[in-house]
Amino acid sequence: MTETRTPVSPFSAGLSCKCPRCGEGPLFVNVLNMRDACSVCGLDYKFVDTGDGPAIFAIFILGFLSMGAAMIAEFKFGVPWWGHVILLGLVMPLFAVLLLRFLKATLIALQYKNKAEEGRKVKD
Repeated sequence: MTETRTPVSPFSAGLSCKCPRCGEGPLFVNVLNMRDACSVCGLDYKFVDTGDGPAIFAIFILGFLSMGAAMIAEFKFGVPWWGHVILLGLVMPLFAVLLLRFLKATLIALQYKNKAEEGRKVKD
């Protein structure tokens, strides 16, 4: 008998950083290190190739947020220079790591759902 699974939403799998097939097994070992396979359903993660996608999205999102925060802090509140160092130098790298984790998991789930793979002229 084959077990039928309800499809997992790529965005819920990405936000929870879970396996894109079963939605239960953790995707990462530490903060951004991938597991070899899912501990629940056994999905092999060798297909994963997000490349620079998560970093590019994070750069655009964090660039917008950090510039907006810096401008609001400067022009509305008159924050001294050390306030900008704390805001941009300490808080933004933490946001970057957390954002990269969710973006990487979401792109992996989308890659799994859409069966995305490297382009070839002839199927092997």
